[in-house]
Amino acid sequence: MKKEQDIHGLEMSSELMLDLARQAAELTVERIKGLSKEGVWEGEFRQVLEEQWSREVPERGKSAQEVLKLVANKILPLALRLDHPRCFGFVPSSPTWPGVLADFITAGHHVNQCTWLTSSGPSQVELIVIDWFRRWIGYPKSAGGLFTSGGSAASVDALVAAREAAGHPERGAVYISDQGHSSLARSAMVIGIRPEGIRKVPTDRYFRLDLQALKDMVARDRTAGLNPIAICANAGSTSTGAIDPLGEIANYCQDEGIWFHVDAAYGGFAVIAEEGKKLLHKIEHADSIGLDAHKWFFQPYEAGCLMVKDIKTLEGPFGVRPNFLQDTVWGDKHPNFSDRGLQLSRSFRALKVWMSVQTFGMAAFRQAISNAMKFTAQAEQYIDKSPTLELLTPSSLGIVCFRVNSKDSPLSEEELTELNSKVLTHIFWDGSAFLTSTTLREKFSLRLCIINHNTTWNNVRKTLQAIEKFGRESFKN
Repeated sequence: MKKEQDIHGLEMSSELMLDLARQAAELTVERIKGLSKEGVWEGEFRQVLEEQWSREVPERGKSAQEVLKLVANKILPLALRLDHPRCFGFVPSSPTWPGVLADFITAGHHVNQCTWLTSSGPSQVELIVIDWFRRWIGYPKSAGGLFTSGGSAASVDALVAAREAAGHPERGAVYISDQGHSSLARSAMVIGIRPEGIRKVPTDRYFRLDLQALKDMVARDRTAGLNPIAICANAGSTSTGAIDPLGEIANYCQDEGIWFHVDAAYGGFAVIAEEGKKLLHKIEHADSIGLDAHKWFFQPYEAGCLMVKDIKTLEGPFGVRPNFLQDTVWGDKHPNFSDRGLQLSRSFRALKVWMSVQTFGMAAFRQAISNAMKFTAQAEQYIDKSPTLELLTPSSLGIVCFRVNSKDSPLSEEELTELNSKVLTHIFWDGSAFLTSTTLREKFSLRLCIINHNTTWNNVRKTLQAIEKFGRESFKN
């Protein structure tokens, strides 16, 4: 129980603070090290939780240890364990421990990294990490960027820059692959693009943006009075991992004077590995690139990033200086990150990347990404050889899409959808693994995203075997 002398108003004694920090660290490390023995998902219905948890605001506090244990044992476990080695749903990742510690120590230092005046040390670290990203991408020295909450915020910042570069025309249009992330359409709406100006471009049989379809659409739209602002391509689409023809789109955008944005939130960090760099060839020709270090660079949420080829394209539209910031004249000739995006108050997100790289070195990160790509290729080979599974599109980066299907017992698309939905439900409730689905050309698809650094081939193989098992059982029923 808490002692009165340990808490004074909203302050705690040093002894209690250290004790709570130790307990929090112990509970967290115990959770991480025991993940493989736990199920991948745990959840509860709202009605049950409403009955269990009081909604009344307590007038007097309770033991801090009791509150900590409640959070660790009753609240946080009711979630998808995205860092579980057998979590293959959505875009999972496992954060490094230095990344976790970076968020802890940053919160303890209460950093607001908005201007050079408020945070010169943190700002310099963000400049360093952004320059690492610049070099990995292959951008020129004129490039720059900033950390954001994630891909959604990065897309908004990018499309603001694109809109201003185009002169903020009326009846603007933004072109997005039909495999593009939903955040791109939302971002277009946020910057003022009308629904008719949010244009979905068809993709080819490998789910890559169809360049000729794009050219035809832009030509028709210009004749109809629309003004193209940006073309958004995928460097690792969320559904399939597909990579659009980046070089060809870049050439077209340059010829037409249209901003070229690449959504590389999930796939972009593959550039640090040799095989990934080849796949993302010519990404450096984009005007802007969205990246999420909380995905394939193994950091805690939130660690999004926007990179632009010319940093002035961000600092122009976002460099607003209100009177209440007039004291930031100290460091005025230095970069203020609030002049690069929509946030003024912002956390020190770059530290987690900096600490992780300093601790492990880039060789470890390259190996982790190479392993994920190797396991994905092995999964594709396994599916190809399986009499129970059918590959729906070639694997790309860390994603493979497939379904349960039997060549001996032809089923209709409707029956296959029902069958695979049933298999997905079996896997979900079995709890040994977690995967999600997508729809590809009206075909219901199971989807594995294999990018956790703590995932082994054995984890992948056992999950595929479980899918085969449930598939065979479903065929019999």
